[in-house]
Amino acid sequence: MNPEKNDYTSVEVGASQPPAFHHPTFPVTFGEHGGASAPGAVPYPPPMAFAPAGPGAYGVTPKPQGGGGSAGYVNPNYPGYTAHPAPPYSPPASGFVDSYSGDVFHNEEAPPPFHDNDDFDFGLDNKSIRRAFIRKVYLVLTAQLLVTFGFVAVFTFVGEIKGYVIRNLWTYLLAYGVFLVSVCVISCCGNVRRQHPWNLVALSILTLSMSYMVGVIASFHDTESVIMAVGITAVVCFTVIIFSMQTKYDFTSCYGVLFVCLIVLILFSILCIIFQSMVLQIVYAGLGALLFTVFLAVDTQLLLGNKELALSPEEYVFAALNLYTDIINIFLYILAIIGRARG
Repeated sequence: MNPEKNDYTSVEVGASQPPAFHHPTFPVTFGEHGGASAPGAVPYPPPMAFAPAGPGAYGVTPKPQGGGGSAGYVNPNYPGYTAHPAPPYSPPASGFVDSYSGDVFHNEEAPPPFHDNDDFDFGLDNKSIRRAFIRKVYLVLTAQLLVTFGFVAVFTFVGEIKGYVIRNLWTYLLAYGVFLVSVCVISCCGNVRRQHPWNLVALSILTLSMSYMVGVIASFHDTESVIMAVGITAVVCFTVIIFSMQTKYDFTSCYGVLFVCLIVLILFSILCIIFQSMVLQIVYAGLGALLFTVFLAVDTQLLLGNKELALSPEEYVFAALNLYTDIINIFLYILAIIGRARG
């Protein structure tokens, strides 16, 4: 029995015309080394069979892609063909998380993360912000002290005003009430003391009420005692502030102990009211001046920002209030010591 002889027509690679209809269509076969094998042999893929093939490779007739968005191969010989090359490889974007290692890929062009960057510097750690904060605090403090000691000078040297405030002590009680309300608002309401201009308005009211009270107290002493108290207060405060800025000792670490001492001092003042003794009053005034001198050192280091505790740059009103009350209390206690000593 003679086998039927069939003619095979190989298809030219890249040809765009289909084979003749009178011949059976078979894919071209390749030999072991990539060459064409004998007809009827088992097809063997060439070395690059699984690589990305161009349009029309291995006898595949490409289908032109029309404007309607139909799927199919794009014929490079088709007039409407436009090449769309694949984009080049680019590294993963910043923040890419590898699912295998769990590491975050950091792009070299992106900024380094926060915990690895030493250039990030906020708050009081920045020297320029710290200096601006200290400058603002001492400008506000200087204005407060000028107003207060201006009141003291008027109430001490002007006899008519001195006599008026001595005869009308209800004005002192009124100023004391205004002072308590304003100090509670500034200390307890953070939004008020941080919001401009309400923080300065509240601080101005507090300063005027305190100035009036200090002037009334100074009017009960002679002129020499007031001048001596002002001079001693200026020397003490200037020395304490310079020492607090230069020393390595951290006064802010003993803030709690100072508050306990303040409570003890308040209880001791009640004892002095009950027992009217000149010695007790001098001792009380001396302890008060010493305690608020330490408070002045603590509050000075709080605004420097290089110790255990520090104030935020937004709290310049609160920092000025602390320094102002410390200096005024030192002045009042020194004035009380001089007044009791001079009889």
